[in-house]
Amino acid sequence: MTTATRADRQTPALHVADSHDLIRVHGARVNNLKDVSVEIPKRRLTVFTGVSGSGKSSLVFDTIAAESQRLINETYSAFVQGFMPRLDRPEVDVLDGLTTAIVVGQERLGANPRSTVGTVTDANAMLRILFSRLGRPQAGPPIAYSFNVPTRRASGSMVTEKGKGERTVVRGAVYHGGMCPRCEGMGSISDIDLTQLYDDSMSLNEGALTIPGYSMDGWYGRIYRGCGYFDPDKPIRKFTKKELHDLLYKEPTKIKVDGVNLTYAGLIPQIQKSYLSKDIDSLQPHIRAFVERIATFTTCPDCDGTRLNDAARSSKIKGISIADACAMEIRDLAGWVRGLDEPSAAPLLGALGETLDSFVDIGLGYLSLERPSGTLSGGEAQRVKMIRHLGSALTDVTYVFDEPTIGLHPHDIGRLRELLLQLRDKGNTVLVVEHKPEAIAIADHVVDLGPAAGAAGGEVVFEGTLDGLRASGTITGRHLDDRAALKPSVRKPSGALEVRGAGTHNLQNVDVDIPLGVLVVVTGVAGSGKSSLIHGSVSGRDGVVTVDQGAIRGSRRSNPATYTGLLDPIRKAFAKANGVKPALFSANSEGACPACNGAGVIYTELGFMETVSTICEECEGKRFQASVLEYKLGGGENGKDISEVLAMPVTEAEAFFGAGEARTPAAHAVLERLADVGLGYLNLGQPLTTLSGGERQRLKLATHMAEKGGVYVLDEPTTGLHLADVEHLLGLLDRLVDSGKSVIVIEHHQAVMAHADWIIDLGPGAGHDGGRVVFEGTPADLVTARSTLTGEHLAAYVGG
Repeated sequence: MTTATRADRQTPALHVADSHDLIRVHGARVNNLKDVSVEIPKRRLTVFTGVSGSGKSSLVFDTIAAESQRLINETYSAFVQGFMPRLDRPEVDVLDGLTTAIVVGQERLGANPRSTVGTVTDANAMLRILFSRLGRPQAGPPIAYSFNVPTRRASGSMVTEKGKGERTVVRGAVYHGGMCPRCEGMGSISDIDLTQLYDDSMSLNEGALTIPGYSMDGWYGRIYRGCGYFDPDKPIRKFTKKELHDLLYKEPTKIKVDGVNLTYAGLIPQIQKSYLSKDIDSLQPHIRAFVERIATFTTCPDCDGTRLNDAARSSKIKGISIADACAMEIRDLAGWVRGLDEPSAAPLLGALGETLDSFVDIGLGYLSLERPSGTLSGGEAQRVKMIRHLGSALTDVTYVFDEPTIGLHPHDIGRLRELLLQLRDKGNTVLVVEHKPEAIAIADHVVDLGPAAGAAGGEVVFEGTLDGLRASGTITGRHLDDRAALKPSVRKPSGALEVRGAGTHNLQNVDVDIPLGVLVVVTGVAGSGKSSLIHGSVSGRDGVVTVDQGAIRGSRRSNPATYTGLLDPIRKAFAKANGVKPALFSANSEGACPACNGAGVIYTELGFMETVSTICEECEGKRFQASVLEYKLGGGENGKDISEVLAMPVTEAEAFFGAGEARTPAAHAVLERLADVGLGYLNLGQPLTTLSGGERQRLKLATHMAEKGGVYVLDEPTTGLHLADVEHLLGLLDRLVDSGKSVIVIEHHQAVMAHADWIIDLGPGAGHDGGRVVFEGTPADLVTARSTLTGEHLAAYVGG
């Protein structure tokens, strides 16, 4: 560890007087941390740096933030704790000086199809109150403007009450929401391909239904056989119109089968309820594939996609309905709210205006409140979460941020830095995990972890000031001032991919030729239309492979080895070396531990309480039967069992399968690609659910690198990369292009821009101020012209 003296480690502004001004961590051993001890100044901004996998998140999120949350949960009664997740104490000797920790991470906001930017903040709630007070004609109370509350007809008795003003009330359970009855507040309706539901040449008893889970041997079979609406032995094509209607569309109806009360519903309402009303990404893979096969979604013709009924849409304030307000760009909506002069609603207008201004201040003014929350990027989601805290009256809180600069153009990073400093200046402790030099530069205190990743990391290699880090000699310190130079020459394109009249989202009829056979970087401020152009007009074409940061589809058993196909050659190598079947070396097949079914943990359902997971005592979390672990690969003292192989990081496995008795060329080739994309520190058996967005993208890239030819689209591949790894990524991009691939990168990092053969810059601003191509050409031409925000920042970066 590079140790700074106490004087060196503190800026003059810190004035750390005693232990009450510190968060003290002693002996942290979470994940790869090696008895880490560190003292973090309170009410200051501390940035945690280090290569990917060095232990930053283990220290900040899994130790400090996790223990704060656990201690807070323990203050509640046992009854209340029963509704909370069960949190174990992190493995650490001493952890004191903690304050309430609020984690503002990159996890995407819930992709519930009913969730929007407006519903996940207070903005929609305040708009509904505003329209219920000022809207004319009034639709009713605030819920009358909510697309998540259904319309119910009045029932019960009407009673006229006398007194201070006469009013008529309806007694009984009555409410009147704003949900569009046609699409049930979804904004879209589904058209179902009936041919994908059944084979009409067969009867139900012959297995006509092709819907997952609708077997005649199970629960549905009992209902369909006993309902009496049709003959289960008659081919469906011979059904009468009424029989077919009852099979497909009959509304839920109470029936009795063998003396048991059951509910029958036609296939369509049943599928609508079970599958189509849920977020598609939350479904199991085979169910998701079924839904994608049967359903086509179109905008609801009744509400035109607004999700609201006629009454809610017809109520207006100065000619604007709540649907119109939610469809505006937030910066325009903020201006409209400021223009409303209504003294009776002044406090509400002030609070709503402040919330909307926060969106603009944080660089999200181009969003609309109707934008589905599941479509936000990880960086956008994190900044939306920040809005909840900017106006908070709480102080002496510990805010924890995970790479808040992700998805931000260099022009926008300045505003983000100001917001982080505002949180600090209110008396809060701000902990930031970051790689960008511009974000590290505002730190009062820096903690650098390393020296490398995985087993070679987990140590504090520097604590102190920014200047101290620069002079420390650590990997971060050595690369802090790295600047990529413009290439002396650029490649010549082999052709062009034409885009004509692109109008997705904010694009304004864009025509552009994207060169092929070269490295193309598409850039511009957040919200300028980069993703709309590439994902809307390039992704999906023949030969185009899109590698993004979206969630990887798979179960909680999935890991890098299963996702990349690496496990297949590994299993075959074990089988060949030991003369047994490959299936023995699968934790999802014959080799699975019988106690935990190969999961490595036992899940215990506790009724209304949180499900508890505990390490399987029989296999000790190794997932395999004890007899399987007796088989080794590699021979002699270097022999490894299958669980030991899955515990290896990629770099160790690459050496293991590259030589000696364990040499397996097919496995080694996959491992080389994983190392090439900067994932050498990942364990082969690490659950995919624990990977960051950048790690997921690089894992996907590794799986596609073996394909021949084609066009690759990468979406911010520098996400989560340390300064030292960016050069490695540039080398990888060069190798892809030199191997005959065309590479299109959506990116904000100036080093990638400088390395491009061709730049397409969108802007000039965000939202309706963007959507145009403002520059096409080489990086050198962009620097010389300085005609755009990107050009100005790139010129400053390369010293032009």
